[in-house]
Amino acid sequence: MLPYGRQSVDEDDIAAVTAVLRSDFLTTGPMVAAFERAFADVVGAEHAVVCNSGTAALHLALLAHGVGKGDVCIVPSITFLATANAVRHTGAEVAFADVDPDSGLMTPAALADALSRADGRRVGAVLPVHLRGEVCDISALQALTESAGAVLIEDAAHALGSSGAAGMVGAGATACFSFHPVKTICTGEGGMVTTGDPMIAERAARLRSHGMALNPDVGPWAYEMTQPGFNYRLPDILCALGVSQLKKLSAFVERRRALVAAYRARLHNLDALARVAASPAESHAAPHLMIVLIDFEAAGKTRAEVMASLRDQGVGSQVHYIPVHSQPYYQDRYGDHILPGADAWYARCLSLPLYPAMTDGDVDKVVSALERALQG
Repeated sequence: MLPYGRQSVDEDDIAAVTAVLRSDFLTTGPMVAAFERAFADVVGAEHAVVCNSGTAALHLALLAHGVGKGDVCIVPSITFLATANAVRHTGAEVAFADVDPDSGLMTPAALADALSRADGRRVGAVLPVHLRGEVCDISALQALTESAGAVLIEDAAHALGSSGAAGMVGAGATACFSFHPVKTICTGEGGMVTTGDPMIAERAARLRSHGMALNPDVGPWAYEMTQPGFNYRLPDILCALGVSQLKKLSAFVERRRALVAAYRARLHNLDALARVAASPAESHAAPHLMIVLIDFEAAGKTRAEVMASLRDQGVGSQVHYIPVHSQPYYQDRYGDHILPGADAWYARCLSLPLYPAMTDGDVDKVVSALERALQG
């Protein structure tokens, strides 16, 4: 069975974790800072703060920027639940933005529309999502965000290793990454906040550990809490895995790009029914998801039937994502939204297997299975 995503863990990774298990520190030890330094170097960030999930990274970034009750934050409807949920966990409200129906990304026009629906409320943050690893038009989104008096926080959970016209993702103001097993590198669970602002980094680091800060003026044992924080720490065991995985990032990205190129070549025969989701011209993606847009109606198949056929042929698939604005919680809170781009994306999207251990023969197997599923 070929799953839609899978971690790539080798003996070097296992040895790195084993070394920590034999050390004096399983958590809050030297591997935390080592992972943060290595990650900041890779993405070109001034500061990096590691935490225990991508969701925690979003929550910490929002809190560090002072987002809270009375604010509204702009979130694209095509994303994982965590992007919107992190906003709600601060006490702020969510305003959903539409997306381009062919790329799934929030565009400047969609952001402008969402800002117009803020109804005079203070806009605390805008959270563009680099879906699939494709990079949004950050320069244009940043300009609109600044004009609204808000802060831009990039949801880069899919985009480690990606770059755009504004440079490497993570090298800008504030970005949040995920190290879930299906992401480009994995730590089991884990996340990272990158920023160029030392005050934001200090606040995020303090909040990830119960809001505590040491007070050496009192004594080496003394700590102070100025606001309640969380236990969002990532242990040394997993940071060691992250350091080891990060050394293979360029190889992982190169293989993912090669697999996407193979998919593009093989899917040519299905162009009338299925095509690869669009990529912005200036996006240089480190691909996280292999999403095709399928005309299910023209194929005379439902998505459930296509996914079942693929599964029967040994091919896993997934849907990224159900529009968040349609979730019961958000419908109950904000009512119905008319977001045609998000709805059009959801009606057609299907994620096919993509991970570095796949072979070119695996790509052939997937596309052949998709051909049979759509044409059989």
